[in-house]
Amino acid sequence: MNQTRRKRRPDPSPPPLISPRVRNIFLLLTFLFVIYILFSYGTFRRDRFSSLARSLSVFPTQRRHLLFSIAASHGSWLSRSSYVRLWYSPESTRAVVFLDRGGFDPDPALPPVTVSEDVSRFPYNFPGGLRSAIRVARVVKETVDRGEDNKDVRWFVFGDDDTVFFVDNLVTVLSKYDHRKWWYVGSNSEFYDQNVRYSFDMAFGGGGFAISASLGKVLAKVLDSCLMRYSHMYGSDSRIFSCVAELGVALTHEPGFHQIDVRGNLFGLLCAHPLSPLVSLHHLDAVDPFFPKTNRTESVARLIRAASFDSARILQQSVCYDSSNTVTVSVVWGYAVQVYEGNKLLPDLLTVQKTFSTWRRGSGVRSNYMFSTRDYPRDPCARPLVFFLDGLGSDGTGGTWSSYGLHSVGNCRRAEAVEGLRNIRVLSRKLELNGEQMNPPRRQCCDISSPYNKSMVINIRQCMPDELIAMNT
Repeated sequence: MNQTRRKRRPDPSPPPLISPRVRNIFLLLTFLFVIYILFSYGTFRRDRFSSLARSLSVFPTQRRHLLFSIAASHGSWLSRSSYVRLWYSPESTRAVVFLDRGGFDPDPALPPVTVSEDVSRFPYNFPGGLRSAIRVARVVKETVDRGEDNKDVRWFVFGDDDTVFFVDNLVTVLSKYDHRKWWYVGSNSEFYDQNVRYSFDMAFGGGGFAISASLGKVLAKVLDSCLMRYSHMYGSDSRIFSCVAELGVALTHEPGFHQIDVRGNLFGLLCAHPLSPLVSLHHLDAVDPFFPKTNRTESVARLIRAASFDSARILQQSVCYDSSNTVTVSVVWGYAVQVYEGNKLLPDLLTVQKTFSTWRRGSGVRSNYMFSTRDYPRDPCARPLVFFLDGLGSDGTGGTWSSYGLHSVGNCRRAEAVEGLRNIRVLSRKLELNGEQMNPPRRQCCDISSPYNKSMVINIRQCMPDELIAMNT
């Protein structure tokens, strides 16, 4: 049966909701709108991106974020510039020196020198004091007002020409704080009477102090008015403290800043450094050289060289015990090792030995300090064996060795276990500190390799979670 098949016509397609032309115009307008929004908020602008990155703390604080201002005078700079030369690096350290008058040729190994502005309009009424305190205080304002020179500065650091800074340690310490907030960081005097006379809450200027950039900008605006109100004060640091206090900011104490308001032999003070990175040392002209047979500059240079190998570990104390020979050893890394006969309890070894004298002199001056002290035996034979740093190096993989030679004083009889000891070698890993390790810090442990005769080997390490620093008895 033949039937004619009828062709089916295709169903007509629904008309498009948006024509291709309209769709393309819409996409183009959307794209242009997005570009407009992005450029309006500066997303592609380099300066805005840098600001955003800083606000998000993408970039950690580094040496270049610190600007050091050194207060000096024409009379002192010639001799004390040798101290600044030790810690300043023109490649990585930003600093400027303020003098009362010029006259020095530029030295590429030293910070640039500028002459302070005239301060004769400010009153000074402290009896017997020096008007230079006003000029030194105003260094804060003149530093902040340097404009383009302060680009990327997060912290303004102030000190004297006889202040030695350990810059990497200062960077580590300041990294704990948000530079966008108002911070006034430093420490007071070691001498109790100095704090009574001036303030327990003031950062002593010789030890150095740091002011966050955000606080510095505000302080610079109001400082001149403060200088008018505090004409009766003695020093520059008192004026800065008073003005910061008027802004409602308190001192944040960091024990690594050292005013060094003592005289003579610093051995006891250096051997009991707190569990905090060493940041500064001051009044070096008033103390003895740190190491035997060196002058002051050479001794500081040796300490700074040790810090170049392991900055965070410099002057950090570890105590270890040899139970078989009943020997106690205190290692102050980068400086000295003390070997005691017998079992010495840790709290006793953390106490400062009084090897120094008071800052103020006179029969009525009492030796009151801001830390616990113990007497230093007059009899050399009653003291421990002392070994001073005489060499150090690195194995290239993060390990560091340091050697310490015997400093012989007197003809003393010693226990058989240590009578032949002449050299101590200390092995350690580079100490990398971060915020977690510094809050709170923990002392490291050490082990004595046995046996030993003329030479002892000590290994410093992290303590086990429940390990006690004590002799096994």
